[in-house]
Order: sequence, then structure tokens, then C-alpha cells
Amino acid sequence: MVSLFVKNMVCPRCIMAVKDELDQLQIPYSRVELGKITLPKSLDIPEIQRLADSLRDRGFELLEERKSTLVSQIKTLLIEQIQHSEELLTENYSNFISERLHHEYTYLSKLFSQEEGITIEKYIIRLKMERVKELIFYKEKSLSEIATLLGYNSVAYLSAQFKKEIGMTISAFKRQTALGRNSLDEL
Repeated sequence: MVSLFVKNMVCPRCIMAVKDELDQLQIPYSRVELGKITLPKSLDIPEIQRLADSLRDRGFELLEERKSTLVSQIKTLLIEQIQHSEELLTENYSNFISERLHHEYTYLSKLFSQEEGITIEKYIIRLKMERVKELIFYKEKSLSEIATLLGYNSVAYLSAQFKKEIGMTISAFKRQTALGRNSLDEL
């Protein structure tokens, strides 16, 4: 088995798009998941180039450099945990990342900061705030449930971080979202 790593895969639709490209190129695969393609055998250089070009046309990037691959894996782990999981993480993110990627967290943190220009902690906060906005917009959970799901000790702390990161209170965001929905309903 051979693994290829793909940058910018962030949702289930991305998985489907990559599978479509593999099928169109008639490249057999064992599994496609966020950020990773598992192939039964290695590809030759022309096949890799065709795949890289095809993925680039869809907004993805085939990663070859080990450092970029690690950064992509960190992002994928965090996106899966924060955006797509309903399970509360029971360990801290540093342990979660280092255990799954089999590297010291200090190395991964430094690498991530060098490659992305922000810390892993800041990236986690950004992902959490996007998840909060999504859950508020779709009115799927109460603020208390959202705070618990994302590992905040209180709604007050979640609200303070939301205001700091998004630049408005949760109430203001709810009002703005309600206005947007009303104008959509008028169409």
C-alpha cells in the first residue's frame, strides 16, 4: 500500500471529488479520506503528474514534501475533530496530534507555525469559531451544548473568545444571521 497526501481536502464532498478524479484517470485506489489517498501500488512519474494536474484543477494539491505532508495531516486531524466530530475530545490537542502523527508536539508546532504563519492553537480557535458560526446559523444546538461540544468550560468563555475572534458578540451574529435568512425568505 502507498499513501499520497492531498492538501485542501476539508469535507466529505472533497473526498467524492478526489474519487471522481481517480476514477476518470483510471487510477485504482484502496481508500480516500480527508487529506489522504491510499493506493494498492505506486504510480509512475507520468501518472503522478496527471493526478497532480487533475487535482490542481479541482483546487487540491498533491503533497510530496514531508514537511508539507505533516502540516496537511495536522490540519486534517483538527478539521475532522472540530468540524465533523460530535465527540468531545478527552485529551488535550497537543497529545491528540503528537500521538496520531508519531512526532513530538514541539516539532510539529514549530513546523506548523513556519509553514502556515500561525500557531496550531490559533488554527484550532479559528476552526472552533467557524464551527460555532455554523451551529448557530443552523440552530442545531444551544450555546451551552455548543460550548460543551467544543470543550469550553462555560458559555461566557466561548462568548468572549467569539467576540475576540469574530469581532462581534454571539447575539449580534445571531441577529445578522436572522436578517440574512429573512431576506432569503423574501426571494
